[in-house]
Amino acid sequence: MSRTVVFSAYGGPEVLRVTDVEPGEPGPGEIRVHVRAAGVQPFDALFRSGQARSYLPATFPQRLGNEFAGVVDAVGQGVRGVAAGDEVVGWAMLASYAEHVVVPADQVAAKPAAMPWPEAGVLSASGQTAATALERLRVGAGDTLLVHAAAGGVGTFAVQIARAAGATVVGTASERNHAYLRELGVIPVTYGDGLAGRVREAAPGGVDAALDAAGTVEALEVSAELVADRTRVGTIAYQPAADRIGVQRLSTERSTARLAGLVALWEKGELRLRIQEAVPVEEAARAHRLIESGHVTGKVVLVF
Repeated sequence: MSRTVVFSAYGGPEVLRVTDVEPGEPGPGEIRVHVRAAGVQPFDALFRSGQARSYLPATFPQRLGNEFAGVVDAVGQGVRGVAAGDEVVGWAMLASYAEHVVVPADQVAAKPAAMPWPEAGVLSASGQTAATALERLRVGAGDTLLVHAAAGGVGTFAVQIARAAGATVVGTASERNHAYLRELGVIPVTYGDGLAGRVREAAPGGVDAALDAAGTVEALEVSAELVADRTRVGTIAYQPAADRIGVQRLSTERSTARLAGLVALWEKGELRLRIQEAVPVEEAARAHRLIESGHVTGKVVLVF
């Protein structure tokens, strides 16, 4: 049997429960992975609460989770380059909070032997979201990038990927996270009233692009005020003000190559994965409460 987190009605974290199901068998081109760790994202809580039902309704009993790391334990017909016993990182849309996942073989990349399981479990979703966003915003060497919620899940990835590309990064965060951002090479600023002025002081040469991972109107309005080219301002959050202000709505474009690129950055020491807490899968509800607190530094991960 395979422990799997499900919910049978929209609601708070208390609707989550762990149930035993028969692990699926991989079909042609698929693999089955025995999951060791699965990342927890803000979207997971949004989906569980029902706030996403207008565009992504649940099918009860509904599974959760979009990123995982584990050991391949079965391989379907025609799979090449992946074998039983391989350690991998990958993604499985609305299925990753499970002891076993079955996915196409091109949805995983090799996990470095030295990468701890909790870190591997949080690499795929937020990392690929951040990498996609920076590509769409055309962030590169010599740019100055403003990242809102820079100490959060996507923000932590975005600032490091941008730094590795040669950009200067200014990041908004509460003061308790400023030291952490400085460790990542980021110029921290406190959000709230007067934010635009503090960013100008931190980046006297101007801001070339801005990424909103906070989902606030303030973040978008300040970004639009500071960045001349609105095509280089984007949000990953569901924020209706984006259309009014005229900035990009950004989504994830996942691929094995993009995921392998993140792994390569980790191997070079240019990507640090901070785990605020590794939570046993039986305490999935507590993991969601942590996410919904709005005060997570880095990532929360479920472990099996």
